[in-house]
Amino acid sequence: MFVVFLKSIITFLVVFFVIRLMGKRQIGEMQPFELVITLIIAEVACIPMNDPYIPLYYGLIPIFTLATLHIVLSFISRKSVKVRKLLSGNSLIVIDKSGINYKNMQKMNMNVDDLIEAVRTAGYVDFSQIAYAIFETNGQLCVVEKEQQQGEQSQGNEPQKTLLPLELVVDGKYVAHNLALSGTEQTEILRVLDENKLKLSDILYADVRQDGNAYFAPKHKPAFCCPITINGGNNW
Repeated sequence: MFVVFLKSIITFLVVFFVIRLMGKRQIGEMQPFELVITLIIAEVACIPMNDPYIPLYYGLIPIFTLATLHIVLSFISRKSVKVRKLLSGNSLIVIDKSGINYKNMQKMNMNVDDLIEAVRTAGYVDFSQIAYAIFETNGQLCVVEKEQQQGEQSQGNEPQKTLLPLELVVDGKYVAHNLALSGTEQTEILRVLDENKLKLSDILYADVRQDGNAYFAPKHKPAFCCPITINGGNNW
């Protein structure tokens, strides 16, 4: 029992030292290779602690090896852009001036619900307020507001009424619950699509606000806003 106790303390101190050596990063800020190394360290550290008959160096040697690997890879990535891109990938724009970037979402293996959740987590509920949204290599979402919203805030004008968009179409399919909640008829959406020579399957995302202003993001065409008729009023 004392051996397990002593090995646990030593392993903790070693892992603590190694993690501090790797840098002060939270899990959500790590690059992919850093996260992999951290997970492996956590796994191998448990091997000698759980079994008193396994020598302590069975866990310490892999830990120091992985720490050294991390330091070497970090150094090389600082010196070489190509290596940095190979290890960490590239930042991808998922929302630009044309709307949702469907191709980049496919590269990231993301669906629209993933994007909606990420945007909301970043503090935004309205896609039409966003000029650019960029997924960094560590998975964090960077959002840049449109100049109109930034200008209103800087001038100190009274804040406008907050409008919460309701998703009406996601990945070319109606969201039936939100159609009923907002009082939006499918014929009204089809009218807008016909006017813009689009099909329902072409729409990656569409929503509507309480004032009847709708936002449409086709897969391969620029996004656009237009008014539609709703009967839901302020039900949401």
